[in-house]
Amino acid sequence: MVSERGLAVLRAIVSDYVSSREPVGSKAIVERHSFGVSAATIRNDMAQLEDEELIHAPHTSSGRIPTDKGYRLFVDHLAEQRPLSPAQRGAIQEFLGDGVGLDDVLSRTVRLLSQLTNQVAIVQYPSFARAQVRHVELVSLGDARLLVVLITDNGRVEQRTVEVTAPLSTEDVDDLKVRINHELLGHSVEDASRVLVRVRALGVPGHPGLVDRICDALDEQLAEYRQDRLVMSGTANLARSEEDFAGSIYPVLEALEQQVVLMRLFGEMSIDAAGITARIGRENEPFGLAETSIVAGNYRSSAGEIARLGVLGPTRMDYSGNIASVRAVARYLSRQLGEN
Repeated sequence: MVSERGLAVLRAIVSDYVSSREPVGSKAIVERHSFGVSAATIRNDMAQLEDEELIHAPHTSSGRIPTDKGYRLFVDHLAEQRPLSPAQRGAIQEFLGDGVGLDDVLSRTVRLLSQLTNQVAIVQYPSFARAQVRHVELVSLGDARLLVVLITDNGRVEQRTVEVTAPLSTEDVDDLKVRINHELLGHSVEDASRVLVRVRALGVPGHPGLVDRICDALDEQLAEYRQDRLVMSGTANLARSEEDFAGSIYPVLEALEQQVVLMRLFGEMSIDAAGITARIGRENEPFGLAETSIVAGNYRSSAGEIARLGVLGPTRMDYSGNIASVRAVARYLSRQLGEN
């Protein structure tokens, strides 16, 4: 059983090691932290922590570093709830507030989160199975092309162009748009593909095959909605922390490229009552990410769907700061999407 002072020593070791990347010795702890005891007493506390497998010596020096088990205890019980500064909160609100449409907002979110944490930022798109078609827009791009725009009630916009073999009048475009919207409006993404069978029967005089081409474009757009997707930013941050990985960082980069792996990992993470969670080191071994930690939280889309966002980096990361950043960005993102 670790004493209260022993837990405080563990907190100090995690804090010093994260900031310096150097193993932490008893003398350094006495000098940097106000424990009011001798270095010999701190060494006894460190010996107890080592017996509990919370710290270990990476080599023969007297310094110690946290183990995965030590990081887990720190995150679960010892990490300080560090609020973001007013400047950081203002930057989040301003940066996300300028986003236009879901794609832009999520792209801004991962860039912002990677800048705040200096880690790889990952955001999961909401599930669009229940999203409903809000509008289909047809825009003539001259005599040869027609722009097909699909908009759903969760703010996502997809667009495709189709070939037009003969000029279309404005009346033809408007009439076709009204008829397509009459068939698709209010249907879920899941059902809309089946409804397209009826749309294909509409036809436009003098334009054989045009409606089929429009339906093919809409089918492609609906397929995009049905796919699980992630957006990432900050993979270059891994190169800056390459020393934190015992081997090569390439297996980590390969795992990041396999979105299905990250989707499974996100799906298995259990969010706590505070809306945040962390998986540390060997807890990620089944996913090929045994030398990494992931801090994740939930956000809510405009249609009410829950999705995940988080950061991934080496186990030697600023857990308190990353937890605060992920939580704050998730809240602002939910608010931003809810207002749109």
